[in-house]
Amino acid sequence: MSSKDVVEGKPLPAAQWSGIFGVPGGEDVSPQLSWSGAPEGTKSYAVTMYDPDAPTGSGFWHWAVADLPASVTELPSDAGNGTGELLPSGALQIPNDARAARYIGAAPPPGSGVHRYYIVVHALDVEKIGVDENSTPAFLGFNFLGHILGRAVLCPTAEAAG
Repeated sequence: MSSKDVVEGKPLPAAQWSGIFGVPGGEDVSPQLSWSGAPEGTKSYAVTMYDPDAPTGSGFWHWAVADLPASVTELPSDAGNGTGELLPSGALQIPNDARAARYIGAAPPPGSGVHRYYIVVHALDVEKIGVDENSTPAFLGFNFLGHILGRAVLCPTAEAAG
């Protein structure tokens, strides 16, 4: 997997931070993603972004898209804007931990250290993973069990000033 917007192990650019959560300069723009080399039998993909370092006791899901057709190998910047217009037909953007069906950028609290943002493309052996528009990213992950053929991961970081 690669991205024109984010780099493995490097800080997220301002565009991928959260203006919705009040981060100055944050734009809540989901990163461009490209992937290749899907395992044989891939019938769909899901994309997630998760911060295990959020001080919640359970991390924070920033983005979840399910039921991407197997023919899709790229999402453009801002595909997670909430309108669905930049997602392929049939894809389902489910609510994140802020209960918004869109990408929410990084917003680590000051003093909470460096946060890791796992952006993952999951190759699945089913066309539809069995979630709906009211599901949670955790439920999406539960439904992955037994259907994951492979994963590609990018893990940029973010740390609040102060």
